[in-house]
Amino acid sequence: MNLKIIYEDDTLLVVEKPAGMAVWKEGPGEGKTIGDAIAEQFPTQKALGEERRYGILHRLDKETSGILLVAKNSDAFSFFQKQFQDRAVQKKYLCLVEGNVKEEKGRIETLLGRSLSDKRKQKVYLAGEPRSAGKREAVTEYRVQERYAGYTLLEMFPKTGRKHQLRVQLASLGHPIAGDKLYGFKNKKVLPGLQRHFLHASSIRIGYPDGTTQEFTSELPEDLKIVLKNISVNQR
Repeated sequence: MNLKIIYEDDTLLVVEKPAGMAVWKEGPGEGKTIGDAIAEQFPTQKALGEERRYGILHRLDKETSGILLVAKNSDAFSFFQKQFQDRAVQKKYLCLVEGNVKEEKGRIETLLGRSLSDKRKQKVYLAGEPRSAGKREAVTEYRVQERYAGYTLLEMFPKTGRKHQLRVQLASLGHPIAGDKLYGFKNKKVLPGLQRHFLHASSIRIGYPDGTTQEFTSELPEDLKIVLKNISVNQR
């Protein structure tokens, strides 16, 4: 399977990541990854080496779909990576969460660290609470896009890039992402047609070496569109 390429130039590949495919092999049983697919489809990317993940600049969770940026050479990798480190990259995600989010927009500021009870998970810590020392700052802004019976469609704007950031922060507010098996409510009825968590990286804006700025967008995939359509029909 060839990856869908949204955009390509001399410095950057913009990949449409499908759900169900890990970005990079992090353990046994991952199957074919985005890194593997890039190496096959663009063999010259292997020159950047595994330490640079063949140019992959950031990560998306396995079940998350959407935009993934890949640098085409070492100079481009260093340039774009610095923007991620400086929090200069503007990212937007779409997600459907459980329940009615009361505020039309807001800001979530927490500390994040690994859960002591489940090593697969991250945990929200508040400043000053026990075991919060050394945990990393995580900041996300959000805006309500649409309301449904029992669910809210949100636009999410992460200002930091922590592992599972959106998923764990929303769960900590009592609004886990629909279909999230790791952070969602136990024994929650699954939405018809939803086979994964409802999270999509829909746009990203990044500066170029020539001083210009590019914005790339990705339409909500068909499987998630069908879920929203089913909810709309059922609440009439």
